[in-house]
Amino acid sequence: MFLFSDLICTHSQDAGNESRLSSRIHRHTTSHNSRHMTASQSLWSFRVLLPPRAFVDLCGVHFGPQKQPCTTLPHFTRMRLATEEKIELGPTEQGTVNPVFGGKDSDEQPQLTVDIGEPQTEALEETVDKGVDLVYSLNDRPPWYLCILLGFQHYILAFGGIIAVPLILAEPLCIKDNNVAKSQLISTIFFVSGLCTLLQTTVGSRLPILQGGTFSFITPTLAILALPKWQCPAPNAPVMLSMQLQNGTSPLQVENSDEVWMSRMREIQGAILVSSLLQIVLGFSGLVGLVLKYIGPLAIAPTINLIGLSLFIEAGKKCGGHWGIAALTVCLILLFSQYLSKVDVPMIAYKDKKWTVFQYPLFKLFSALLGMCGGWLVCFLLTIFDVFPSKSDEYGFSARTDINMNAVTNSPWFHVPYPGQWGLPTVSVSSVLGMMAGVLASTMESIGDYYACARLSGAPPPPTHAINRGIAVEGIGCILAALWGTGNGTTSYSQNIAALGITKVGSRLVIQTTGILMILLGIFGKFGAVFITIPDPVIGGMFLVMFGMIAAVGISNLQYVDLNSSRNLLILGFSTFSGLVLPTWFHSNPGVIDTGIKELDQVIVVLFTTHMFIGGFFGFILDNTIPGTDRERGIKSWRDKVQEGSKNICDQSCYDIPFCNGILKQFRCFQYMPFLPSYKTSQQRTSQ
Repeated sequence: MFLFSDLICTHSQDAGNESRLSSRIHRHTTSHNSRHMTASQSLWSFRVLLPPRAFVDLCGVHFGPQKQPCTTLPHFTRMRLATEEKIELGPTEQGTVNPVFGGKDSDEQPQLTVDIGEPQTEALEETVDKGVDLVYSLNDRPPWYLCILLGFQHYILAFGGIIAVPLILAEPLCIKDNNVAKSQLISTIFFVSGLCTLLQTTVGSRLPILQGGTFSFITPTLAILALPKWQCPAPNAPVMLSMQLQNGTSPLQVENSDEVWMSRMREIQGAILVSSLLQIVLGFSGLVGLVLKYIGPLAIAPTINLIGLSLFIEAGKKCGGHWGIAALTVCLILLFSQYLSKVDVPMIAYKDKKWTVFQYPLFKLFSALLGMCGGWLVCFLLTIFDVFPSKSDEYGFSARTDINMNAVTNSPWFHVPYPGQWGLPTVSVSSVLGMMAGVLASTMESIGDYYACARLSGAPPPPTHAINRGIAVEGIGCILAALWGTGNGTTSYSQNIAALGITKVGSRLVIQTTGILMILLGIFGKFGAVFITIPDPVIGGMFLVMFGMIAAVGISNLQYVDLNSSRNLLILGFSTFSGLVLPTWFHSNPGVIDTGIKELDQVIVVLFTTHMFIGGFFGFILDNTIPGTDRERGIKSWRDKVQEGSKNICDQSCYDIPFCNGILKQFRCFQYMPFLPSYKTSQQRTSQ
C-alpha cells in the first residue's frame, strides 16, 4: 500500500535499453560545514506535489482552468547550481547522459545542489520546470512487485472520489434500502474505471492518468431525476432495527424495488450514452482546440464552482444523521491533510540485505482515507457499546454500522458486471441535452490534466493528436460506463497526478497495473458490499470537505483574470448567482413550465435546473460578447501557463499508438486525421 523509497532506488534498473537514473551524493569539503545528506533524504527532498482539482488527498494545492497548479507549496526545497552538496547524474549504459537536467546544446553534466532551508513561496511551476527527478519515467518498466505496490497506492488515492458517486446517486435513484443493489453499483463503477484506465493509457493520450467517476455528471443527473416522473415512491414507515435485521424484505418487494431504481438508471444510461457522442466528435474531429479558443476562465470558474455549491443539500442530508460524527470526520481529514501534512512517518524498507528506516508522507497522501476510516471506527465502537439508538426514527440511528450488515452477507463472493445488466437504456431529449453540460465540463477539466501529467511523468507537452485522441477515448469510456450502468461517466483523476510527483514514478505501466487491480476488485462482490456499512454521517463529513474543495477549485481559476475589472466582476457575479437562483426557483415551482409540448417542457426544466449549465452558459455568452482584452479576460495568462515547457525525458514518440506506426506512415490519408500521430497541419503539409 505504501511506497518504499529505498526499495525503489535499489530497483531502479530498467529491463530494456531505456535510460537509467542513478543518484550519488557527494560531500565536498568547503570553508564552512555543509550538511550531510543520505541518498534516501536526497530523493525525498525533490518532492513535487500536484494535488487534485477537487479534494481527495487535499495536499493544499489545486489546479487552474487547464489544471495548472495555482497556489504555492507550504514547504519545498530549491535546486540550484553550486559546489557544496551536489547530485551527480551518472551516464546510462549506452554511455549517454540522462537528459533529465541536461541542455540540448551542452554535453556537460550539470551539478545540482539540494538546499533544505526555510519554507519557500515560489510557485509550483518553477519546481516542475527545474526538473522532475524521476526514478521511472513514462516508458520505463518497474519490477512487477513495485508495479503492484504503487498501483495499489494509486487505487487508494482514487478510492474516495470513485466511491462517492454511487453513494450520492443511491437516494435519487431510489436504491436507498437495497444494499445488494448498492454493492453491485459500487463494483460496477470500479470495474468500468479499470477498463477505461487501460483504454486511456494504451490507445488514448498514453499518459499515466487514472480514469474514474466524475462529479461533472452528478449535477445534470440530479436534475433529470428531479423530474416529476422520476420521483421516488413514498418511503415505508420507520421500523425497529431488530425487525430490519431479522425479517429482511419479501421477494415481491425486492422485485418491485429493483424495477423502481433500474428504470431510473436506464434513463441516466441513455442520457450519458448519447451525450458522450459529443465528446467523441470533439476528439476525433479535432474541434477541441476550436472550442478552447472561446472558453476562458470566466466560463470555467462558475461552471466548476457551481458543481460543488449545488451539492450542499446532499452533504446536509448525510451529515444530518449525526452532526457530531460528521464533524469528527471533517476534523480528522483536516488534521491529516493540513496540520500533519509536514509530518513524515518512519517506515522500514529492506535494502542491501539490511533493514533501513526512511521518512514517508503518510498523512499527506492518505488524509481522506485515514479520516474516513477514523470516523468509521468510532461509529463501530459506539455501535458495539450500544450508544446509538436502535430505532430508525431516533436521532443518531443512521450512525450505526450494523444497519446494512446484511449487504455483506447477502452479496455474492464474485459478481462480474456486464453491459445491459440493468436493462436496455432509454433515451429522452431533455436528459441528453442536460447531460451534455456535464460532458463539456468534464472535457475542459481533462485537457488540463494532460499537460500537468506530462510535466510530472517526464514527457513533452502533449501534441494535438494526443489531446484529441485522449478526449475521444474518454468519450468512449463514458459510453462503456453507460452500457455497464455505473450511473456516471469517466474522467481523468488529478489526485493521481499528484502522486506522480511524490513517488517519482511516472511509468505508464504502474497506472495500467492500477486498472487491472480495479477490474479484479470490481469482480470481488463482497469488497463493494463492505463499503455499504459506512455510516451516512461519516460519508456526509467527507462530502463537506470534498464538495467545498470542488467549489474552491472553481474559484481558483480566477487567478488568471483581472479582478479589478468591473466587466469581469459583473460576468462572474451574474453567472454564479443565476446558477443558484434559477434552479432553486424551478424546483420551487415544478408545474410552471407548460408549453403544450411535454418533451419541450422537460428540456427546459432539465436545463434550467442544472446549476453548472446556467452558470457556464451565462459566463460563456457574456465573456465572448462583452468587449475585453485577452489579458483582462485571463486568456493570455491561461495559455502562457499551458505552453510553458518542462524538462523532458521522453520524446514525442511516447504518444504514438502501439504497433501502428508502420501502417500510419504508409498511407498519406492518415495525415489528415487529427487524432493520429501521423497528423500534420496544413502548414506542415505545405512545407513538405
